[in-house]
Amino acid sequence: MNVFGVDIGGSGIKGAPVDVTRGELTEERFKVLTPRPATPDAVAACVRQVVEHFGRPSGTVGVTFPGVVVGGTTRTAANVDKAWVGWDAAWLLGEQLGVPVTVINDADAAGLAEMTHGAGRGRKGTVIMLTFGTGIGSAVFSDGRLVPNTELGHLELQGHDAETRASTRAKEEEGLKWHHWARRVERYLAHVEMLFSPELFIIGGGVSRKANKFLPLIEGVSAEIVPAELENNAGIVGAAMAAAAAAGAAVPVSAA
Repeated sequence: MNVFGVDIGGSGIKGAPVDVTRGELTEERFKVLTPRPATPDAVAACVRQVVEHFGRPSGTVGVTFPGVVVGGTTRTAANVDKAWVGWDAAWLLGEQLGVPVTVINDADAAGLAEMTHGAGRGRKGTVIMLTFGTGIGSAVFSDGRLVPNTELGHLELQGHDAETRASTRAKEEEGLKWHHWARRVERYLAHVEMLFSPELFIIGGGVSRKANKFLPLIEGVSAEIVPAELENNAGIVGAAMAAAAAAGAAVPVSAA
C-alpha cells in the first residue's frame, strides 16, 4: 500500500510516496528548503510543492511537524515560526492538498518507522529514538507503545536547553570536531539515561549516516546505542504510516 509522507524540518521539507507495508520509499524523495520565516502559510505552500512534484495527491497524506501535535493541532513550534502555536495544522494542510492529512510529531514519526521497520524492530522494554538535526527530537517507546510528544531535546542540561548544545546545528554553527561534539552528545545521552533507564537508544536524523564518526566515541552510557536503519527517511516513512493508520488501513505500526 502506497501513502505519501512529508517530513517538515527546521532546514528542509522533504517527501516521497511510501510502501507502508515494507517501510520503503517507492520513489526518490524530493526536498525544498524550509521558508524563512517558516509561517504556517509559507510552510503549507512548500508541503504542497513537495507533494505535487509527484503529481496531484489522490489519497491521504501524512506530515510530520517539529513540535507537539495533539489532534492535528500544533501546540509548540521549536524551529519554525511561533505563529504555528495553536494552529489546526491538519486542516490547513488538508486545504492546501485537497485530501485528508494526518499530522504527527516528527520524532514520533521517525520512531514509529524505526520500531516497525528498523533498528527497534522486535525490541521490548524502554527504547528512545533521538533525531539530531536543527534541534533534537525524541520518541519514547515502552514495549513498543509510543508515549507521544516527549520533546526531550528541551531538557535542561548544564544550564542550557539541550538541543542548543548537542544538536547537529550546534556542531555546525560552532565548528565542533566530531570528538568534541561526541562529548556533548554523551553528556546528553547520560542525562536522558538517568531519567528513563532505556535499554536502547536509536540515533536518527541526517547525522545517522555518519554514525561511525561519533558513536564509537561515546563511552559513558550503559544503554545500547545504534544508528537508525532508515536514516533520514524515517520521518517520511513514519508520517505515511500514521496517515495509513488514521485512514483505517491494516498496516503494522510499531512492533515488540
